[in-house]
Amino acid sequence: MGENSRISWCDHTANFWWGCFKISDGCRSCYAETWANRWGKSIWGPPKTTSREYKKAAWRDVPKWNKQANDQGVRYRVFVQSMSDFFEDHPQVAEWRRDALHLISQCRNLDFQVLTKRPENIIRMIEIGTGRNANAWLSDNNHVWLGTSVENQAAADERIPHLLQVPAKVRFLSCEPLLGPLDLSQWLGISYSKYYQRWEIDERGSIFGQWWPSWVICGAESGPGARPMQLDWVRGLRDQCQAADVPFFFKQMIVDGRKVELPELDGKVWAEMPGEKVI
Repeated sequence: MGENSRISWCDHTANFWWGCFKISDGCRSCYAETWANRWGKSIWGPPKTTSREYKKAAWRDVPKWNKQANDQGVRYRVFVQSMSDFFEDHPQVAEWRRDALHLISQCRNLDFQVLTKRPENIIRMIEIGTGRNANAWLSDNNHVWLGTSVENQAAADERIPHLLQVPAKVRFLSCEPLLGPLDLSQWLGISYSKYYQRWEIDERGSIFGQWWPSWVICGAESGPGARPMQLDWVRGLRDQCQAADVPFFFKQMIVDGRKVELPELDGKVWAEMPGEKVI
């Protein structure tokens, strides 16, 4: 878990602004909305009727972390926008997003993890924000990781194809909250062998060629009214990732009403990160 984040797969969290609008089942128990409400912020709702709030700290912290990483000879992972969606189509944040993309491009000792429920907006908004072709910008900025949330099969079917059109060095899936079993086989290039009763590399390949998801995270919903997650759903994801040689990160589960970070699954903590396994 990072120095400035409670999220186990990053070192820091940077929020350039707060506020969002719920668009799918995975948003129902949004912790960011709950946190904002505790602070009396009215920043959750449709873009036409609800404002977003600019946050100064991230603009100061990100260059500081970049210098620290450079001085220490390490790389920090920075999760971008835990309190909003970087690619939400809200007119108020267009200039902030442009400035954030510029800052991100300057801080090359950091790996920026940008997670969205709106992957269909990624290419367009990068091009608007940078004034460049998105493919070229991402090629020059391979320290930018792009991911999408897939809480159930419907979300996976809708969002993953958009993500896999984006040539980021790391394309990742966050299956949290995991609300049901997921079949990612068509995007991982695998198929299930009924004879061997296991997932195997599919020689037929995928319509997306070599662009696979590079990393899969999963975890249970937490907080009041959290919907239960079954371990067999987690095992199914783990087995698919192993077959495809894609790193798998099991972030959290609920045990006796208590959230457990980095729990064991079948006797092992699954906290794999992109690196040598990146496809």
